[in-house]
Amino acid sequence: MNHAAKAHKVPPLILASGSPRREALMREHGYDVKVIPPPLKEPTHLHQKLAPAQLAQALSLFKARSVRDQVERGWILAGDTIASCGGEVFGKPTDRHHASVILRALSRTTHSVITGVTLLDAHDGHCWTTHDETAITMKTLTDDDIEAYLDTGEWKGKAGAYGIQDHGDEFVVKIEGSFSNVVGFPMELIGRMLADWSQPEANHPRTTRRLGSY
Repeated sequence: MNHAAKAHKVPPLILASGSPRREALMREHGYDVKVIPPPLKEPTHLHQKLAPAQLAQALSLFKARSVRDQVERGWILAGDTIASCGGEVFGKPTDRHHASVILRALSRTTHSVITGVTLLDAHDGHCWTTHDETAITMKTLTDDDIEAYLDTGEWKGKAGAYGIQDHGDEFVVKIEGSFSNVVGFPMELIGRMLADWSQPEANHPRTTRRLGSY
């Protein structure tokens, strides 16, 4: 059975993302999505007061809510991925030097890749916000390893400054958890969320939450 046949029937699905990796993952798993990139910049004040998983969830909720005015009906799906090590959060690097700093910090560690996921009903505002977490054990990176990877430019736009689907997989010794989560979207979790919301009689966690409640 192919992915499309296994995808559950859902209302119009809007992907609140500018990430080609997330769009590709959704389509590979049989979901027909309309892509609307979030029109607003992510808030920065949340980084100082939230735990990593809470931060990823809050940012995914922010993205979902930011496109709601552009959607008449359907389910809005948004995600935000961060890397975390020792309580420190690593998002997307701002430049090559920042990417180098992040890679050196993650070298020879077991760190977490966390993706917050929000499913928001554009009609009634009910939402479901949760997260998935994958443990990554990375080898010791030499200066040559880091500089060669930085030369590829594949660190750009990647949480933790590396992409597992690119040459960054050469850095990884062990993965515990969802592989697709590290690529950009935890498809197993998303599949369960969409399946649950497709069953009106199910006791799924439909709640109304404001970003300020975090």
